[in-house]
Amino acid sequence: MDRESQVSMEHDYDGMMADSDCESSSDSGFRQFKEFSEIGMVKVEEDQGEHGVIKKTLLGGMGFIGNEINLVAIHKNSHSSVTGQAKLEAFQIYCQAVAARRGGDANLRYGWYGGSRDEICDILNFGFENSSSSQGNGVYLSPANLLIESALRAEEDENGVRHMLMCRVILGKTETISPGSKQLQPSSIDFDSGIDNPLEPTKYIIWTAYMNTHIFPAYIISFTAPSLAGWGTNWSSAKKPSSPSMKFQVLMKVLSRFLPPSKMCLISNYYNDFRANKIGRPLLIRRLRSLVGDNVLISVIKMCKDQRN
Repeated sequence: MDRESQVSMEHDYDGMMADSDCESSSDSGFRQFKEFSEIGMVKVEEDQGEHGVIKKTLLGGMGFIGNEINLVAIHKNSHSSVTGQAKLEAFQIYCQAVAARRGGDANLRYGWYGGSRDEICDILNFGFENSSSSQGNGVYLSPANLLIESALRAEEDENGVRHMLMCRVILGKTETISPGSKQLQPSSIDFDSGIDNPLEPTKYIIWTAYMNTHIFPAYIISFTAPSLAGWGTNWSSAKKPSSPSMKFQVLMKVLSRFLPPSKMCLISNYYNDFRANKIGRPLLIRRLRSLVGDNVLISVIKMCKDQRN
């Protein structure tokens, strides 16, 4: 069983999605999270079981900087309004439909989505509207066990706090999508969603047509991450690296802080193949982008350049 499955099994799905009995009396006391309360989010207290599960997932998914993360608050989607209840029921119906098509398994996972506080609130109010297109046109989420890319998307608010959505995601049957793909939908009726790497995905791609039926925002996780401050918040406007201008060993050293050993081993093998003239430089870069993800790679290269200067 992979780490993602273990995370999913730590807390029963129905329990995670169940209506809260009551709203925390202290929730309204936090002006910082007033907007969350107004859209039906309920604060999860530290003595509640799901708080520990989510905290463990957050810190573990941040890799070697997990011990530098400060979890500020967790808010749960109470789906107590008529609209909220309808969205939950619709998600459950789609989950059953996908499972019926895929041999009884909807491939239900947890996925992270980072953004500004305003964007997070808009998603909970109106649904997903924006989509990315660097690897197919859809909503990109990070797996539960490797969420650094979504953490980079999470913009600091005026209090220095970042916010991410922890969502339930219907993946169904996945297909591998290459960097630069212009794909808009599944390549055939045999597939439901996309991933960037079949062995160890760093990105879930939910096509635009499915973004408000196959994704259910379950929690808002608010946190501070001082170690991410130097990575910049304007990652989306950064140019994609076409020619890394620092030593590859330096790049690998920084990447090792965030990537699991299995991925670092693959990167090392690719580099050794390059040095042995078994593969060309363009192929090395393509493999690195596919394995790491553009957003993480851009941020790491920028950080390396800043430190060098």
